[in-house]
Amino acid sequence: MSIIAQHGEIFIILACLFGFFMAWGVGANDVANAMGTSVGSRAITIKQAIIIAVIFEFLGAWLAGGEVTNTIRKGIIDPELLQDDPQLLVYGMLAALLAAATWLLIASMKGWPVSTTHSIVGAIVGFSVAGLGAAAVDWGSGG
Repeated sequence: MSIIAQHGEIFIILACLFGFFMAWGVGANDVANAMGTSVGSRAITIKQAIIIAVIFEFLGAWLAGGEVTNTIRKGIIDPELLQDDPQLLVYGMLAALLAAATWLLIASMKGWPVSTTHSIVGAIVGFSVAGLGAAAVDWGSGG
């Protein structure tokens, strides 16, 4: 626990950097999926697509994102399993965020189909299995 208290600012900075990297990947992937056909068919301009995306991506996250966040935060593994080793949760979530963002970048650059949600869930499952064992994962969690 003392490592978290000693280096809390660094963890917050890393979380913000990794979060922005993930958001960039989400924008590069999800917005392109949502708007590609509309812009490609010239039904709307790229500027209109960006404005629509900004409004509705924000509203979607604000209005409906809480349920997804709760599942990701508490539905895949029980945080109480890490009560005796809280730094593992910090390291694991940072690693999961960076891994998912990196995978989004690679898949988007290659033109591969990729799911943002599947990427972050897979990364959290990966760190959970590596750090706590397969039994720590709630394999039936569906939200």
